[in-house]
Amino acid sequence: MAVPVFFMDARSRSEGTNSLSKFRALLARASEALPDAIRAGDLCAIKLHFGEAGNDTYIGPALARAAADLARSKGAKPFFTDTNTLYRGSRSNAVDHLATAIAHGFVPETCGAPVLIADGLKGSDWREVPLPAVCKRLKVALMAGGILDADSMIVLSHFKGHEMAGYGGAVKNLAMGCAPPAGKREQHCIRFEVRQGKCVSCGRCVPVCPADAITLPEGGKASIDRARCIGCGECQTVCAPHAIGMNWEVGLDEFTEKMTEYALGALHGKSGRVLYLNVVRDVVPHCDCVPWSDVPVVPDIGYLASTDPVALDKASHDLVTAAPVWPGSALDGKAGPGDEKFRILYPDSKPDLQAYHGEAIGLGSRDYELVRL
Repeated sequence: MAVPVFFMDARSRSEGTNSLSKFRALLARASEALPDAIRAGDLCAIKLHFGEAGNDTYIGPALARAAADLARSKGAKPFFTDTNTLYRGSRSNAVDHLATAIAHGFVPETCGAPVLIADGLKGSDWREVPLPAVCKRLKVALMAGGILDADSMIVLSHFKGHEMAGYGGAVKNLAMGCAPPAGKREQHCIRFEVRQGKCVSCGRCVPVCPADAITLPEGGKASIDRARCIGCGECQTVCAPHAIGMNWEVGLDEFTEKMTEYALGALHGKSGRVLYLNVVRDVVPHCDCVPWSDVPVVPDIGYLASTDPVALDKASHDLVTAAPVWPGSALDGKAGPGDEKFRILYPDSKPDLQAYHGEAIGLGSRDYELVRL
């Protein structure tokens, strides 16, 4: 049976169709489809990305507040949450992470709930979660304590590109976003290497490497110690001449399947207790983890909600595939309506594998019905 995915387009035609009203309407419909998801007395985690410092395409607090309001209307106690990053940046420990969230407007006065970092001060608050035998890559997942201890969850995801996953949506938000740095490291099974002929010796990759795996000798080219590389990909995101690529001794199939299995781990103990909403606006090429925001590759599409993360991401992906390309973007002249945008952006990625593997392990269903509200 097809899973309903509720959809409202990005246009605001009147006062009653602004973005906030759409958020509220979609969350209400998802809640009606799963009425017992959020209960009175719940500690309800609202999982989202607060945005790296310098990035401005994350879901803002004014919209995110709709989730807190929904949780409170059910008698729950909501809190906004994320986990510390694997790479160096503005969110690698809880102090910096909270400071970034506050700078981006995530304070109770604005977003309607407190912010808690789910894996503690330095990412050490986590527990092992057993995964079902159907998961072929992993037997356990390392999950943040604050995620596991929450009674219910609302997952708010900005749908956009990602250099390894192809795209990031609800599945990636669960997998990477609910895992501590140790769990993120386990998922990032890919390693990177410098194409010496393209390296311009700028040195931008050296300070962003959290493992100190990159060296740049005076007068020479950068190089990456594969034994120390943890596969976070931060070096690739800052490399202007595109000299850093993936080492295909380990593959994206493994990365994508591990990530999808981690998403299943994030739902441990919460069967029937999670609602999902994707924002398919500002569909930029990179994750909100990078400290900048590029031009969106397609026009704003809208907002989607569901009780199934796989169906939600599949619907979001299909809508982006059907969309025209935004002039002046990274895909201008390279794609059009009907072209798979993320595979063109990242030819080696396996974006479809998230849905196929997610369905295979019981994370959700690829069979959905788009319900336009």
